[in-house]
Amino acid sequence: MEAVKEFIEIYNIEIIIGILVAFFILLALYLIAQIRISKITEKYNKLVRGIDGVNIERLLIENGHKLEQLENEIATINEELKKLETNLTFAIQKVGFIRYDAFGDMGCELSFSIALLDNFMNGFVLTSIYGRQQSTCYAKPIKNGKSVYPLSVEEMQAIDRAIKGELYTSSI
Repeated sequence: MEAVKEFIEIYNIEIIIGILVAFFILLALYLIAQIRISKITEKYNKLVRGIDGVNIERLLIENGHKLEQLENEIATINEELKKLETNLTFAIQKVGFIRYDAFGDMGCELSFSIALLDNFMNGFVLTSIYGRQQSTCYAKPIKNGKSVYPLSVEEMQAIDRAIKGELYTSSI
């Protein structure tokens, strides 16, 4: 301890000058850091304040809320779309149509059969037979592409066209 005291007594001026130099270096570094911080703060304030008084921070928060609302709306729309897709599987999606002459002497193919089926091949076939004295129209239910009632050749062709996606061709 005595050696340290003696060292300080001998070199006290050099030690004081060294401490002053270190103090001024630290003071200069502190001032440089403050200047940098003030420039960054100024830039941040300009960014947050924005141009023409628009607060970018508030704008970003509002956009975040709008994005959340849009995500909720998209989720709702997706749910509704799934419901619609489910419902559409039961809507008429396949149509087959055939015109023909029910009686050989008629001409002009005035009789027809039309099959209307959903995605599960369920629906009905509607047949209209045109004659000179009278016309008849009737329908037969279709389940899984088949009917419990006997089908005419034209009705089977209409169902086949509906299943294959051929809407209309007249018979030969």
